[in-house]
Amino acid sequence: MPHVAGPARPAAVRVAIVGCPNVGKSVLFGRLTGRYVSVSNYPGTTVEVARGLRRWGGRTFEVADTPGLYSLACLTEEERAARRLLMDEVPDWVVHVVDAKNLDRMLPLTFSLVEAGFRVMVVVNMLDEARAAGLEVDVDLLADRLGLPVVGASLVRGEGEAGVREVLAGGGARPPGPPLVPDYDRATEPVAAALEALLRGWYGLSPRSVALLCLQGDPEMIELVRREEGPRWPEIRRLIEEAGRGPRPVRYRIPLAAHALARSVAAAGVRRIAPPQPSAGQLLGDLLLRPLVGLPVLALVVYFGLYRFVGGFGAGTLVETLDRVLFLDLLNPWLDRTVDGLIRSEVWRDLLVHEYGILTLGLRYAVAIVLPVVGTFFVVFALLEDSGYLPRLALLVDRLLKPLGLSGRALIPLALGLGCGTMATLVTRTLETRRERVLATFLLALGIPCSAQLGVVMGVLAGRPLALAAWGAAVTVVFTAAGTLAARIVPGRAAPFFLEVPPLRPPRPVNIWRKTTARMVWYFREVLPVFLAASIAIWLGRLTGLFPVILSGLGRVCSWLGLPAEVSVVFLFGFLRRDYGAAGLYDLAPGLSTSALIVASVTLTLFVPCLAQTVLMVRERGLPAAVAILTAVFPTALAAGWFVSRVLAMAGAAGW
Repeated sequence: MPHVAGPARPAAVRVAIVGCPNVGKSVLFGRLTGRYVSVSNYPGTTVEVARGLRRWGGRTFEVADTPGLYSLACLTEEERAARRLLMDEVPDWVVHVVDAKNLDRMLPLTFSLVEAGFRVMVVVNMLDEARAAGLEVDVDLLADRLGLPVVGASLVRGEGEAGVREVLAGGGARPPGPPLVPDYDRATEPVAAALEALLRGWYGLSPRSVALLCLQGDPEMIELVRREEGPRWPEIRRLIEEAGRGPRPVRYRIPLAAHALARSVAAAGVRRIAPPQPSAGQLLGDLLLRPLVGLPVLALVVYFGLYRFVGGFGAGTLVETLDRVLFLDLLNPWLDRTVDGLIRSEVWRDLLVHEYGILTLGLRYAVAIVLPVVGTFFVVFALLEDSGYLPRLALLVDRLLKPLGLSGRALIPLALGLGCGTMATLVTRTLETRRERVLATFLLALGIPCSAQLGVVMGVLAGRPLALAAWGAAVTVVFTAAGTLAARIVPGRAAPFFLEVPPLRPPRPVNIWRKTTARMVWYFREVLPVFLAASIAIWLGRLTGLFPVILSGLGRVCSWLGLPAEVSVVFLFGFLRRDYGAAGLYDLAPGLSTSALIVASVTLTLFVPCLAQTVLMVRERGLPAAVAILTAVFPTALAAGWFVSRVLAMAGAAGW
């Protein structure tokens, strides 16, 4: 089914890797290109399309790793991004990676890709897990039935990589006969053919595929056809509307036919050779979905992963060693003496060293205070995602997130917010509706502390259990109340929730190392320039007199909250960068009372997001929505801080 003429093709062979989440797309991408991409055991992390170039078989291949795609009839932003890549770039090869244990659910996408006119290869991955489940997959029979190149693989072990390369380079065996596609019923075929005959535009998909997607009611495709077809649109719309009427409209019959054919092919190509023997991982994975087991396990993860490891080891031991020993005792005094001896101008000396210098404050905050906390958080996050625990947690908390207008799928960006709010705001793209994206962005801006902020707060309050509990309770209450109120105010309906749950596996040390180092490098590249720029901004603010004016206004706010005036620096730093503000709180902590620490921690956690997150909010949600979010967050944080200060005064928290 050839494409109509499209854009001129580059010299490199373009390959797009597609498939459902958790089937091994990113593993194959890494093996084909030699470039590491975070291999997530839950959908939602690979929002951007990763690309890599590699030569083999005498040719250059440009490989793209696409977001999770269940069907060309898209429901989520991830699927739309993957489909847009296929339509805009029309790759030479589409490599569809499927799970050997679930062929009947995944082959309908294979049929859709063939109908769209793409040159398709099927990679049947996880053959080792299929064998462990008592299944035998006949790869040759599948190739004959599908009329496509089919490669069996266990990609985490490197099995099948050579076969994929061979087919892409043109040396693999070609199955006889045309590719298999569904035969639709007598009512569907005539209307699909009539609609196909009316299409003249360039879509990157075959007219047959575009017609089928329109008949299934795909709104994005229907709008594209309306723009492309001009005078033919009224007749096209009439056909679509007529096909949608009746007790069994065409939009239901099309996927039913594809799934029936997929079940037939899977039944022929997969044979049970032994009764299924549930592994310990499968049994534990099922138990984690039950609240009686899942919630206590979650409590253990929070205690040992966040409180003890990130808060205790990261924000405690590592920060103490790097900050107190390396920077404050050794490096900063030496830098002060060296720069004072080299530069005569006090203005330029203050830019580089002393209280707010680029080297003594910006570099110190980034390396000694923020990096250890962020690094330990990324270790914990890599362990959770590589094990397959995160999607189970999403299913477990789905009911808890419903009052906030969110589904369990929103746990992914909310959890990522504990690492970096800017990164998490970007990942809200994966939520299905604009309403969910706005609500999740609001909650990220209000009550999700980044890893450095969380680690520092846990570190400074770790020796005061009642104070830490008061901070956690206050933030949780405000987060829940504000989220529930926002869900009632923001118009729209909740989207249906579905999530691919991967097998529960032991985390692989090499994956943990690669994920952690890749994220730390990314974060450090982002955070160090911002910290240095913040130091320059503070220097300019003090030089021009703007800095004291802002601090004076924030000082009055601190007085209203019952805090010392010097805490105003923490809030100013917090806007420049949340973790910058957290580092400022770490510096001031020894001189603050327990009550002041709690109030400052609560207010800073709920305070407006950092500048980078604010800019991204404007870009992702639009200026009106971003302004509305900031307008709600700022007074909420101050009101919560004031209320907590009054409650603590009545409770006599000074003695905690």
